[in-house]
Amino acid sequence: FWLKPLSLHNPLTKPTVVPPSSRLETMAVQFYDAEFKEGFKVTSVKDVEADKFITAFAQHLKRQGRFEIPKWADVVKTAKFKELPPNDPDWLYVRTASMVRKIYIRGGVGVGAFTKIYGGQHRRGVMTNTFARSSGKVARYILQQLEEMGLVEQDENGGRKITKEGQRELDTVAVQAAEVEEEEEE
Repeated sequence: FWLKPLSLHNPLTKPTVVPPSSRLETMAVQFYDAEFKEGFKVTSVKDVEADKFITAFAQHLKRQGRFEIPKWADVVKTAKFKELPPNDPDWLYVRTASMVRKIYIRGGVGVGAFTKIYGGQHRRGVMTNTFARSSGKVARYILQQLEEMGLVEQDENGGRKITKEGQRELDTVAVQAAEVEEEEEE
């Protein structure tokens, strides 16, 4: 027949079968990671995966009851490029947990920075998509509530930074989230 068989050495073709050597490499990585996780102790927010910490801290905020939910929370859009408000009734707790984690990891973040972080793609119909910032009111309200709770304070260089009390509370929630994660694995 006149068609040439595909060779494995051709750089333009991609083999569909995963070679056994790469499967062994992924298994080796798993055992390598497990070896170092054995004696690992979670002490801060940076030691926990982001989604696990955010859900745990959102539940913590909801249970505490110190965070006030405004009247407009169920009707407000989170950005001008959104069509509808969030479906999750606890979206403000989740956004707060995400914001306080970002302040913990990198201080000096203010309202303007958060509007950029939570911004996204504004789809304008036939015109090209462009970047649009998120709502400044939502970010400002959350930061003000966090200041009232004593978790965050104004930074002298602009923006907000985490307080000692806030760091202590976030670290305790991170340790609890890691304990729950370990129980689920077992």
